[in-house]
Amino acid sequence: MPIVFLSPSTQEWNPYADGTGNEEMVMNELAAEMEPYLRSSGIAFVRNDPERNVAGAIADSNAGKFDVHLALHSNAAPEQFAGMLRGIDVYYAPASYDSELLATITANNLQRIYPMENQVVARPTNSLGEVLRTKAVAVLAEIGYHDNPEDAAWIRSNLEQIARTLVLSLTDYFGIPFISATEPIYGTVQTAGSRLNLRDYPALNGTVLTQIPDGTQLILNGETDGWFVTTYNGRTGYVSGEYLSL
Repeated sequence: MPIVFLSPSTQEWNPYADGTGNEEMVMNELAAEMEPYLRSSGIAFVRNDPERNVAGAIADSNAGKFDVHLALHSNAAPEQFAGMLRGIDVYYAPASYDSELLATITANNLQRIYPMENQVVARPTNSLGEVLRTKAVAVLAEIGYHDNPEDAAWIRSNLEQIARTLVLSLTDYFGIPFISATEPIYGTVQTAGSRLNLRDYPALNGTVLTQIPDGTQLILNGETDGWFVTTYNGRTGYVSGEYLSL
């Protein structure tokens, strides 16, 4: 199952035009809103250290084994256009097919929720370190302009919807089902003495990641078509609800 390095901005010096916070604070709130959707959809994640800078985030990402590095930011216009610009830019590495694919998926999904559809664009970058210097496939999303009052208000009022859309984009990219966030529940394996397969996809043809002993109690984070997302011995995948007592 995939694992993502989630890297919200550490730029606390960028205030929001509506006076409700700053870029670091709001992007960390967005990352927090993503967490329940990530867990329900079976995507493991690690958050960046807000005390470290961009170089630190890149180093921490590269020190692990991640499938995607997702940087979350909001934008600010050049001084001559301060407060005048709106839109969302999703930046990708021009030499990486996978980075461009993830950025395109993300931009297409964000178009459905942003009030100015044609102002949501996937763009190549030749300068952003979090996109170009990470080992993992990376994109950086500039979600609106925090110096524009309308964009600032839109971001603050739609954090949950933006979070949902970002996780939907990750599941589209990874080719796994998107599962709406739910409260975890407990389930116990009931297999009459045999072991229950933990699979990498919610179907009988999904690859078996490991096997879980009968009687094991599991935390179930999401459900799709009778399959539940769970983690056992550090492996996250899907188990059939047919063999669970809830």
